[in-house]
Amino acid sequence: MAAAGRAVNRPTAAAATHDRRVHEHDAIRCETEHMNSETTTKTLLVGFAHPDDEVACAGTLAAHAERGDRVVLLWLTRGEMTQAFPDLQPEEVGARRMEYGRGAAAVLGAEPRFMDFHDTQLVPTPDAARQVARVIADVRPDAVLTWGDGWTYGMRHPDHQAAGKIVRDAVTLARLGRIVEPAAPHRDIVPVFTLRGRHSTLPARVVDVSARLDTVFALQRFYLDRMGWPEEDWLRDLLRRRGEPYGLEAADLFDAWETEPGLGTVLF
Repeated sequence: MAAAGRAVNRPTAAAATHDRRVHEHDAIRCETEHMNSETTTKTLLVGFAHPDDEVACAGTLAAHAERGDRVVLLWLTRGEMTQAFPDLQPEEVGARRMEYGRGAAAVLGAEPRFMDFHDTQLVPTPDAARQVARVIADVRPDAVLTWGDGWTYGMRHPDHQAAGKIVRDAVTLARLGRIVEPAAPHRDIVPVFTLRGRHSTLPARVVDVSARLDTVFALQRFYLDRMGWPEEDWLRDLLRRRGEPYGLEAADLFDAWETEPGLGTVLF
């Protein structure tokens, strides 16, 4: 019986070869994953109209920052026309909101940048797109996130609609050296993501932000203490309603203009 047992348990040559190949494959996979973990750092450029627009996707921005990506928050205006500070002049409001924007970026682990277009006067002109194109050529992002087309409350703000058009146009103009000189043109393929409106028919990218709620509500409290907005219950309900159809505690929703739709923990 002992001899028979040894004969049954002895691996065949084919099995040994198979096991060796599996071992080699696993070793290669582990080495590749290690290499990828060191080389997958990306740059996400986020182009919005006003400081605090980023509340709409705070969990996603935090997820990219925590992955080690460079997240650049670009606000086209300083939000100086807000009603939050009725006793201050617009110039003072703009300075204050720039300060708040820098603080918000710190909460998210992002890099803040401002442009000097006027709040409530943002217009998608060729010159505006050229100015943002120069920022894109400088930042050299791997992807861009901005406002999308939508006509529900919040999204239909004319500055939001204008900002989305300007940033999307700028992605193409940044490829042209004569527009962005003396910077080098940014000719890499740069996929565009936009905040998703209720009635969008574009493919959806769903980002699970359930693990980022601490950061999301740290940003919510930051703005609530300074601007009186947003209320925690409102934001919590919004994130829940976004995630519920996908079986998630909380989610951010985007239009995937040029990339695969579906569910993930980051945009790309």
